[in-house]
Amino acid sequence: LLTDVAGSLWPRDLIERCRGAAPEAGTLVRVVVGVDPPASAEGTCGIVACGLDRDGVGHVLADHSAGGLSPDGWARKVAAAAEAHGADRIVAETNQGGDMVLSVLRAAGIALPVTRASATQSKPARAEPIAGLFEAGKARFAGRFAELEAELAALVPQGYGRPRHSPDRADAMVWALWALLIAPRAEPRVWRT
Repeated sequence: LLTDVAGSLWPRDLIERCRGAAPEAGTLVRVVVGVDPPASAEGTCGIVACGLDRDGVGHVLADHSAGGLSPDGWARKVAAAAEAHGADRIVAETNQGGDMVLSVLRAAGIALPVTRASATQSKPARAEPIAGLFEAGKARFAGRFAELEAELAALVPQGYGRPRHSPDRADAMVWALWALLIAPRAEPRVWRT
């Protein structure tokens, strides 16, 4: 049961308005797995799969986040999520670990391209534009994700409303949707001489 936090970026009514069925097979043009690696062995590794449909709408497909895993353990979980959803890219925050994060993912057998995401703003500041996409109908939840939704509901512009807890699932979702809906993309061009 979600409770509203004053000023939440994802109030309960927004989450419910943005809930729908999973996209039909073959309707997604891209799938990305967002990863927020844990800072310690006790932490949770945020692992969230998101897809982009032909209409340009982002869908949260699954939350594969897990806690208490070794680096090899969470990297294998990322690899399994990527395979399960047919991902074409991994987006991993590298503030905690840098090149080590990429090495651990490669050692787990991930051959997909990995985009390094470097956080320069707080988690709530990164989340605000993504919350705006949900408000505008450009992002949806393909089902129910209780733990992810609880983290989202506790995000406010000034911080996070759950002391001694990090919104790792929420951050992984933010990175995945950022890659699908906000990151600048190079448009194909033909060079003429």
